[in-house]
Amino acid sequence: MKVMGTGYKLKSMIIVGVLSVILAGCSGSSQTSAAQTEKTTVLTGKEINLTTSVSNQEIAPGKTLPVWTFNNSVPGPQIRVKQGETVKVNLKNQLPEPVTIHWHGVPVPNAMDGIPGVTQNAVQPGQSFTYEFKADVPGTYWYHSHQDSVNQLDRGLYGSFIVEPKEGTGVDRDYTLVLDEWVSSGEMSGKSMSSDNMSGMDHGTMNMGEDMSMYDLYTINGKSGSLVEQLPVTQGDKVRIRLINAGYLSHQIHLHGHEFKVIATDGQPINNPGILKDNVVSIAPGERYDIEFTANNPGRWLIEDHGDKAAVAGMKATIAYEGAPAGSDKANESEKLTVVDISRYGQAGKANFTLDQKYTLQYTMNLNTSMKNGEMVYTINGKTFPETEPIKVKKGDTIKVRLVNNSKTEDHPMHLHGHFFQMLSKNGKPLEGSPIIKDTLNLRPGEEYVVAFEANNEGNWMFHCHDLHHASAGMVTELKYTDYKTGFVADTNAGNKPE
Repeated sequence: MKVMGTGYKLKSMIIVGVLSVILAGCSGSSQTSAAQTEKTTVLTGKEINLTTSVSNQEIAPGKTLPVWTFNNSVPGPQIRVKQGETVKVNLKNQLPEPVTIHWHGVPVPNAMDGIPGVTQNAVQPGQSFTYEFKADVPGTYWYHSHQDSVNQLDRGLYGSFIVEPKEGTGVDRDYTLVLDEWVSSGEMSGKSMSSDNMSGMDHGTMNMGEDMSMYDLYTINGKSGSLVEQLPVTQGDKVRIRLINAGYLSHQIHLHGHEFKVIATDGQPINNPGILKDNVVSIAPGERYDIEFTANNPGRWLIEDHGDKAAVAGMKATIAYEGAPAGSDKANESEKLTVVDISRYGQAGKANFTLDQKYTLQYTMNLNTSMKNGEMVYTINGKTFPETEPIKVKKGDTIKVRLVNNSKTEDHPMHLHGHFFQMLSKNGKPLEGSPIIKDTLNLRPGEEYVVAFEANNEGNWMFHCHDLHHASAGMVTELKYTDYKTGFVADTNAGNKPE
């Protein structure tokens, strides 16, 4: 059995064009460097080295943009480890600004969570930091900078992190597709700005809340359109595709030509998932969905984003059977298809929590949008971070959280650090299918969810919207263990920007 990671067949990212690493002025025309990104690799083993640096990448045919990278690639290397292994990652920062790494969804010790000013000081230019933790829970995760993250993720500072179960993945092909959006013009985007320029032009303060149309290039693994690498399969293969949304918009992913199952969400398995065909899987910022299918329909089939924006046309990859002729499938990205309702999917099974059990603490998070001093802010219970009220717990507590999206037009994908939570109800109705365990949950306007979790990982943890424009404009709170004593001391000169 041959199992392949995302790096196995990814196109080499060697770019012919020459573009400045850091553009002069707002849109810039100076060309002083020819640094180009390289192929995304797969890293394994007990010690991993990651170096951040500035480079350039051809995002779409003929469109090269300046990027910030891990190991000179966007996405950064896929880190692939076995369940139970201790992972040691040495980060070296060669960027002009401080940086950290957050292990999104991975239940790491608090000191390894990568939150500047909360768990560590941001790693300064030229400095290093070592992350070390045990990978106990198998699944699909990702890593990204959590320093000024609305801008640093926008520039490309992310990669996938896969924890394989001890018994193996059980598939013949294992692909990872990291979804993202970019600004082709370079204007109003962290990708096009030098560190000097960015200091005066921050996504979080630009009142962009109602308009995300500036993101006009959608990518899979850092490439758009014809640059997206094909996914080779052989008839009879069992294929897993891990979908990770590293961007700020939800994407509706449609697999053509095959029945499939959604086998995991945010890395956590779904009990007895049902067979789907011509449904779309809606993936919000920060979320992950693993789908699985048998390659039993020879041809060349698309897996693509659906929607009404022109940019969706660039977010598609071809599943290519060996020897299949070109052009045997057609795109239909504008067609409206039924979205998989994860609250009614799979089969009921053993669950950790129920709606009516007794909880140590119950908490309501009213999420909203408002104007303050002429700027858009995003609030939790009417307040913006750091004025939001933290959720205070002790180890062993059980917590039920009611999440309500009162924003009229905007989604809020809420991400809890250091913990998994169980979804209990959606819009007042208990879940009907499999127990659903997640770390990131999207609330559309008017939606209400109830979730529950156990306080089983001591520390000070972020709970925030993963549309990072919203986080940087206030939609952040903290989960604080009152009996936790941290040895961390924040350096006021580190330039820590945790949102």
